[in-house]
Amino acid sequence: MATSMRSLMASSSRAAFRPAVASRRTAVVVQARQQCVGVGLFATKAGMMSYFTEDGLCVPATVIALEEGNIVTMIKTEATDGYNAVQTGYRVSLERKVKKPELGHLKKAGCPPMRRLREWRLRDPKAVIAYTPGQQLDVATMFKEGDKVDIAGTSIGKGFQGTIKKYGHKRGLMTHGSKSHRQHGSIGAGTTPGRVYPGLKMAGQMGNARITVKALEILKVDIARKALVMKGTVPGKSGAILELTPAKYVGRNW
Repeated sequence: MATSMRSLMASSSRAAFRPAVASRRTAVVVQARQQCVGVGLFATKAGMMSYFTEDGLCVPATVIALEEGNIVTMIKTEATDGYNAVQTGYRVSLERKVKKPELGHLKKAGCPPMRRLREWRLRDPKAVIAYTPGQQLDVATMFKEGDKVDIAGTSIGKGFQGTIKKYGHKRGLMTHGSKSHRQHGSIGAGTTPGRVYPGLKMAGQMGNARITVKALEILKVDIARKALVMKGTVPGKSGAILELTPAKYVGRNW
């Protein structure tokens, strides 16, 4: 009993002299992935359609909707943050659906509550100064028909798949006593090297990854409907969030 009382008193004394720990406040961290040619736009994939060009050619096209948002929320310069970037937000939402730190960050910039934030990191500091917090980006001045853009998004998840579907491998014989129908086969030698080489194509998760499709052509800019028609396909299913930036050509505009 005396031993337990002494240990209890010792623990209480240690707690009394323990320094107070400041509460950790969650900070809004939005980091640019890489430098862009120019400031881009958020958009939402609406679906696909067949588009007939002026020459009568039928091409597959994707309709991209521009929902409420695409507002400048922050400007970063080399003097203040060490690099040049323009931060924008997308998808105006209710306040209760936005986290408190992010909500305070948006209110400071005079912007409505938005669900998505992203930085567009730029090389030219003069291009960053041209934007101000709270500014609404105009698609009519940023993109026009015939422009080439890079579109990034999350591809459709296919779940756990084998190598035949995931990588297009050939299957084995289905008759004559074959024991290997859809198996991937050997994964390496036994004694030498005695291990599996990294990067070997094997069964695993397929899809649900960030993909960037390069140099897609804009077929039509519909200001009235707030939509873009792109030639070809883009990542994700209908309703997926996309990021559009001017196409980057190394040696030409980069």
